[in-house]
Amino acid sequence: MPEPVEPEHAAAANEGDSAPADLRHCKMGSNCTKEVAGLAGLFLEYPQDTVATAGTEITFIAKVDSTTLTRKPTIKWLKGKWMDLGSKAGKHMQFKETYDRNTKIYTWEMKVIKVVPADAGGYRCEVISKDKCDSCAFEISVEAVHVEEKKDAMAAFRRTDAGEDDGDLDFSALLKATKKKKVVEEPQVDVWEILKNAQPSEYEKIAFEYGITDLRGLLKRLKKMKTVEPKHSDAFLKRLEAAYTVDKGKKIVLSLEVVDPNVQVKWLKNGQEIKTSAKYIMEQSGNVRTLTINKCSLADDAAYECVIDGEKCFTEVFVKEPPVTITKLLDDYHVVVGERVEFEVEVSVEGAHVNWMFEDKDLCRDSSKHRFKKDGLKHMLIIQEASLEDIGMYWCFTNGGRTKGELEVEEKELEVLQSIADLTVKAEDIAVFKCEVSDEKVTGKWFKDGVEVIASDRFKMTHIGRIHRLTIGSVKPEDAGDYTFVPEGYALSLSAKLNFLEIKIDYVPRQDPPKIHLDTTGNMVSQNTIIVVAGNKLRLDVEISGEPAPTVVWSRGDTPITATEGRVRTEARKDLSCFVIEGAEREDEGNYTIVVTNPAGEDKAMLFVKIVDVPDSPENVKCTSVGEDCATIVWEPPKFDGGAPIKGYLMERKKKGSHRWTKLNFDVYEGTSYEAKRMIEGVLYEMRVFAVNGIGISQPSLNSKPFMPIAPTSEPIALKVHDVTDSTCVLKWLAPEKVGAGGLDGYIIEYCKDGATDWVLANDEVVDRQSYTVRNLPVGEKINFRVVAVNIAGRSPPATLNQAVTIREIMELPKIRLPRYLRQKYIRRVGDKINLTIPFQGKPRPNVQWYKDGAELADTTVSIRNSNVDSILFIRSAERSHSGKYELVLHIENMEARATLEMRVVETPGPPVDVKVTDVWGFNAALEWQPPKDDGNAEITGYTIQKADKKTKEWFTIYEHNRRPNCTASDLVMGNEYMFRVYSENLVGKSEEPGISKNTAVIPKIGLQYNPALFKEKDMQCPPKFTQPLIDRSVVAGYSTAISCAVSGVPRPKINWFRNRLPLDENPSFLMQNNQGVLTLNIRKPSQYDGGKFTCKAVNPLGQDVAECTVSVRVLKDDKDDKDE
Repeated sequence: MPEPVEPEHAAAANEGDSAPADLRHCKMGSNCTKEVAGLAGLFLEYPQDTVATAGTEITFIAKVDSTTLTRKPTIKWLKGKWMDLGSKAGKHMQFKETYDRNTKIYTWEMKVIKVVPADAGGYRCEVISKDKCDSCAFEISVEAVHVEEKKDAMAAFRRTDAGEDDGDLDFSALLKATKKKKVVEEPQVDVWEILKNAQPSEYEKIAFEYGITDLRGLLKRLKKMKTVEPKHSDAFLKRLEAAYTVDKGKKIVLSLEVVDPNVQVKWLKNGQEIKTSAKYIMEQSGNVRTLTINKCSLADDAAYECVIDGEKCFTEVFVKEPPVTITKLLDDYHVVVGERVEFEVEVSVEGAHVNWMFEDKDLCRDSSKHRFKKDGLKHMLIIQEASLEDIGMYWCFTNGGRTKGELEVEEKELEVLQSIADLTVKAEDIAVFKCEVSDEKVTGKWFKDGVEVIASDRFKMTHIGRIHRLTIGSVKPEDAGDYTFVPEGYALSLSAKLNFLEIKIDYVPRQDPPKIHLDTTGNMVSQNTIIVVAGNKLRLDVEISGEPAPTVVWSRGDTPITATEGRVRTEARKDLSCFVIEGAEREDEGNYTIVVTNPAGEDKAMLFVKIVDVPDSPENVKCTSVGEDCATIVWEPPKFDGGAPIKGYLMERKKKGSHRWTKLNFDVYEGTSYEAKRMIEGVLYEMRVFAVNGIGISQPSLNSKPFMPIAPTSEPIALKVHDVTDSTCVLKWLAPEKVGAGGLDGYIIEYCKDGATDWVLANDEVVDRQSYTVRNLPVGEKINFRVVAVNIAGRSPPATLNQAVTIREIMELPKIRLPRYLRQKYIRRVGDKINLTIPFQGKPRPNVQWYKDGAELADTTVSIRNSNVDSILFIRSAERSHSGKYELVLHIENMEARATLEMRVVETPGPPVDVKVTDVWGFNAALEWQPPKDDGNAEITGYTIQKADKKTKEWFTIYEHNRRPNCTASDLVMGNEYMFRVYSENLVGKSEEPGISKNTAVIPKIGLQYNPALFKEKDMQCPPKFTQPLIDRSVVAGYSTAISCAVSGVPRPKINWFRNRLPLDENPSFLMQNNQGVLTLNIRKPSQYDGGKFTCKAVNPLGQDVAECTVSVRVLKDDKDDKDE
């Protein structure tokens, strides 16, 4: 028999992408272990390569020391690359796990029974504990059995189709009459009974003998089994369950039954009384008391008790928190030194806790280098300035998964925009070394011949933006040498040489007057005007000649420019004078003068610097008119055109409240009004405009006020004349087919004489009805009418009639349209409300008269209301006196129309009279009576007869709807005296009072004796018996399944479920149900380790019965590949 194994220990090894690939697949040699990802090997002993003979048994052993592990290790036995042998456990392969508490060493065994050639190949053993992993590969070679041919006389009788049992002799072929060998089954051992009767000192020995790994859990359950049954409670009929399990965020109901339905109970949580609130709802219904906990959180995971006058009932609630999964994985980053890095991950639960790791180190939240941020489902790890030490793998862990992202950091390259140039200067001149690099933040040092230059009065070092300068004043011969600039943090240096020029005057120098040589090419649009785009740099190099070297003075207006540093400055070079403006602005525009002088004379030149820029924004953008899907926008040109003519405009629009702008034109539009089309009616829009000149595009204008494209409605439809009199005309129409987003405010009615064009307004205010009476019209004139719908966008097209209407009243004969239900007798009950509406027609308006039974209606309780088209007869509370024939008469001059209706007001009848017993015989009595004096104004439809024994005086109905005024009461009880009463019935119902018989019927006693038959109650008790057994099942991992059986037994047996002989009472993955003896075990989303031998045990005082089956859980190949990857 295979030893029991707890397959759930290996479940953690298959949890999705919960470990890096290099930790999940550790490839090693067959006889070696090595460190994986910086982690030491875990095996103390690992399986070895084995050569086995077919038909023999082989055993492989793996041992792991758990003293340094934080979590219990799990093991997987694999064949080839992916085949998991855990699902192959059975007669051919057996697995066993043991644990030594003293040495803390886990031992796993894999036994192969009766090796076959198909078992040959490569195998692998993997052990995993949290973030540690070890693996070992080994091989099995299978050799055939060597048997000499002369001794193989029985080969013909060997089985060739026995699979694993290939090789056993088929003795049935040798001796057909041989008796079948009885198979001796090993008796099943009940571990629970052994542990119950054993001493505590023997528990570990028994656990080792029977392969029990979870001894502590087994002893807890054994303690519960030995618990003495609780004493009978005087307060509780049904107690709370021992424990309840609920998912986080769900609702749970704790229910119990008490003896006294009026008793008050208290609910406690961890000893503290619970008050009624939206979260905790306490209810009572008869003997049942319930506590409902809404939206359970982890704070509700506690002990609860119900207290009644000192007696308590306890339970525990366990709140299961769903695993937090990662919905958005980390991305890899490639940055340069100093850049900001932000790792972002998204999880499935808001507010979940995540852990961050760098390589194999936990990141501390108190670190100044790393910052952690949480925003709803998003969690961020922020590195403000990345450095080379931050290169590596970053991990994010939750309790339901993990993800990783790699950070690569490289050094930032420094680009030299302008290197240092060699200088040759004369005594007392100024030497300036200048260089420009790409990064403004870079600092550096200056060296002369390898010695750092120290700042002094003559040596000045400046750093402005990307430009570094070394200025040497009053150059001396000893200043000559090699000068080098070295940026800090970069392996880079810039060098130049300073040459000292010594001048000897051996003759009187020639004197030439100074002269300015201006270059009129380039950005000079004329001889003395220079155009510069705002923000650009202006550098004007003016060549100067003259002996001796002239003195140069730049000035703007009357103000000289003497600065050699800053945004506006001058620079002096040999035969050149440079004027520089960094980042030209509008204020820099103006006239500039350069004056050069020397002893031989003076020269002067004037320049005008013109600064051009993008124009200002357009102004006063507004909507002037709207249509159904369009709007007209106007604006004013910008106040400043940027110094260049405006070429046109670009327009954009957006919906109000949105941030997304849509371009309306891609080519420059030259006008200052624009019609925007393809807009949605009823939606608020905003618009803005950009101005464009030769320099570029301006900033956008201020948004226009919101406007809404709206169109008038379509014209009203179905305009017609409903009625015409000598001075009025009634018009009716239907609403427009298309109303639009502007809605409908109402209608305007206009008219004019036929042939005229002056329309007269018929209504001063718009009407919202779809009919109107035009009054004060001239008699006999032909009039045209039209109706216009009005909304916020204006008037719709008019609806007109096909021809003019002549204003003259039309004669119409009177006619009454009596409703169908009034053409037959109209019946109502006393007290009902009567409201009869009888339509009629006729022109001019008819004269209406009502008559009752031939006389004019004068009853004050009957109200009459007449209109042009109908007459209403109203009675608030009907009485029997209102019954009769009513006649409606219409008169128009000498013409009339009549209609007659018959009304009957009914009520319940009176009681029958003269009820008496006329004859009594046997068990029968004859009754007779007379009809009631008052039939309730309706025909008597029947009678209801009741009887009552004079002793009990309880009335029982013996006849209903009896039509004749007599009947016979049968089946009367001997020795009793009976009274009778009769109710009369009509279409309203039974009479309120009955007619009671004047005499009674006495049934005399007769000497009879009742001898009941002997009856022997049958004993229905029987021991439990399974009428429908359990059936073996093979299911797919991850899909819920159920196994069922049926049992009978009296008294009702108690049911227990076991898996591999372990009870399933408190396992939330299994739900047990019992419906009238049909037993069902639901297995929720089984894993490949939830299979095994399931047992259902039924017990009652007369005996017990057991049903068993095997459930195997298989894993689909694709799912297994995904998990292993």
